[in-house]
Amino acid sequence: MTVTTRSVTYPADGLVMVSHLALPDGDGRRPAVLVGPEGPGLNAFQRRRADALAELGYVALAFDIHGGRWLADPEEMLARCLPLLGDPERMRDIGHAALDAVRAEERTDPDRIAAIGYGTGGAIGLELARAGVPLRAVATVNGLITGRPGEAAGIGCPVWAGVGSDDPIQPPEQREAFTAEMAQAGVDWRLVVYGGAQHAFHHPPTRPDGSIAEDGTYGQTVLPGVAYHARHAQRAWDDVVALLGECLPLDVAPTAA
Repeated sequence: MTVTTRSVTYPADGLVMVSHLALPDGDGRRPAVLVGPEGPGLNAFQRRRADALAELGYVALAFDIHGGRWLADPEEMLARCLPLLGDPERMRDIGHAALDAVRAEERTDPDRIAAIGYGTGGAIGLELARAGVPLRAVATVNGLITGRPGEAAGIGCPVWAGVGSDDPIQPPEQREAFTAEMAQAGVDWRLVVYGGAQHAFHHPPTRPDGSIAEDGTYGQTVLPGVAYHARHAQRAWDDVVALLGECLPLDVAPTAA
């Protein structure tokens, strides 16, 4: 399938976000997927994910969280992301801005939108759902962030979560808190623990500019407990695509734009 891509800019969190829109072939309305990035920000990995979703037939927006920047320095990334993760309203504002951007695309079916995300981007997708946004599904990889008491009751769609068994940033107690929150709210939830995987196991080696190191070498500082796991990365992607197939099927006839 032919895929058309372009950058989409809009204001959010006091910044000008530069997101990546991927459109499938054709001219009818299609279901849409928000793709949220991990802490360092939007890079080639999430853009490729959006393109892959467009190849399947979805409108996909890989959204920005840092105003067009990729934060390769771990200290700079944590200095921005930790306060963000501690502020649900800021996360929701970033998510709503991305949601408005994808809804503004004439190819988008506004009643059929899902959110997937990695780390910080996954947390943003969850906050949209907690805020009562009528998403069809939420998938979060390495982003098991619990919300404010009682707000999970606003989630009206299935939630899928994936995490590595050896992830020190999302340890067993964090998994337990997340699943307890989902269960107490009566959410249709699933948690997949990938054996032997660490944090960011889904993300291939990356250079300091955010490009993918095709030769398999790291060009950036490697943090303890953070490592790529190729087999589980593919399995997690397959699980996310299966969730979308269940909750956002493509065999529904597209409506005219």
